[in-house]
Amino acid sequence: MTTDNYVKYKIPESWKWAKLEDVCAVTDRDHRTPKYTKDGVPLISPKDFTEDGIDFSELKRVDKSELEAFKKKCNPEKGDILYSRIGTIGEARLLNFDFEFVALHSIALIKPVLNTVKSKYLLYLLQTHDIKKQALHNVKSVGTPDLGLKRIKNFDIPLAPFSKQGIIVAEIEKQFSRLDEAITALTRITANLKRYKASVLKAAVEGKLTEQWRKEHPAVEPASELLKRILTERRKKWEEKNPSKKYKEPATPDTVNLPELPKGWGWATLPQFGELNRGKSKHRPRNAPHLYGGPYPFVQTGDIKNATGVLREYKQTYSEKGLKQSRLWPKGTLCITIAANIADTAILGFDACFPDSIVGFTSDSENVDTRFVEYFFRTAKENIERFAPATAQKNINLEILNDLAIPLPPVREQQAIINEIEQRLSVTEEIEATIEINLKRADRLRQAILIKAFSGNLLYKDLNSGEGAYE
Repeated sequence: MTTDNYVKYKIPESWKWAKLEDVCAVTDRDHRTPKYTKDGVPLISPKDFTEDGIDFSELKRVDKSELEAFKKKCNPEKGDILYSRIGTIGEARLLNFDFEFVALHSIALIKPVLNTVKSKYLLYLLQTHDIKKQALHNVKSVGTPDLGLKRIKNFDIPLAPFSKQGIIVAEIEKQFSRLDEAITALTRITANLKRYKASVLKAAVEGKLTEQWRKEHPAVEPASELLKRILTERRKKWEEKNPSKKYKEPATPDTVNLPELPKGWGWATLPQFGELNRGKSKHRPRNAPHLYGGPYPFVQTGDIKNATGVLREYKQTYSEKGLKQSRLWPKGTLCITIAANIADTAILGFDACFPDSIVGFTSDSENVDTRFVEYFFRTAKENIERFAPATAQKNINLEILNDLAIPLPPVREQQAIINEIEQRLSVTEEIEATIEINLKRADRLRQAILIKAFSGNLLYKDLNSGEGAYE
């Protein structure tokens, strides 16, 4: 049997299909703009909905006169359901608190009819994909998504006998509880893996991962000699290209109060073994349409934040005009964010442009592996953030990065460290991928439980008996 929205599925003979308005009153507040005040009645909007409830910590307040108007029209009571219908569509939350409030008109108040439908039965029913499909099918799609009250009232719902609804709810919650326990365990493992990865990186940049390697390789060139050779080669290349200019030595690190490094290691700054510069985006306004849509990847701070080590994806591109007012950095450049997300890092997996909210570092020497530098930044991120001003938009500048002391191992030990890190982190990545699959599976299982519940198959014998059937 079909409706305008979807195909009705089979339910037990003792059940019936009903319209939501047959078993609930559906209302909302008047649609005028509320009178906001500093002290007043809490105002709930869909933005305050959390995953499984409502966040009361930052509710806006409205004049007390709004409360009487809201109560007169909606009469909210414990056991009613708040249902988002404008902007965010189809999120249902049980009203299980006693304090007085006002809801924006973007939330519908659904009041179950006593002795006809239980609140939690309805709450779980509204969370099913079936009801959400009906909601989305009936949304006005021009401008802000809007689901009218009449359309909500017209939802087709499978209604079990009232005497069976409590059994259904109890079994749903029993199975959800088991599922939540499994999700909690997976989340705990994820947190432990995060701590493990941090400890691996910390041990790596402190030289603890390669203690045995150093014992087995005592005759490697120390970092002091490596750095001396790098600086000599850099100066020679620069003077060959700029014979009439005076060479400026790069800044050396301030090692006062720095921890002791393993034997053979040394402290250095990024400018001592490579180029460190801000990205370019000269044109104003920066969002001018003619700058975008071409063949050149344009990387932004959010792309860096979402990357893991190597940046392989981007959301925006530059045109020829965009490239002309920017700069194309080569594959292998280390990107460091200095605004919004402070000191997030990733290595370019392709040639790309980026704005001045990102600093690029390219090593001039084959003897300094950028991957080691990227791993170091992951461990130093919290310390670097301390240099950021205490403002809403935190920033660090190029000078801070110029002066940052970087631990430099011998070149052969750098490779040993990278191999150790990659070997250990690859195991954690496999585990994390498995966890991610299982978390997605848990979401599907949650819907499978609801599908069984509202088709009468969760407790087949109890729910399909004729007891409590409709006449």
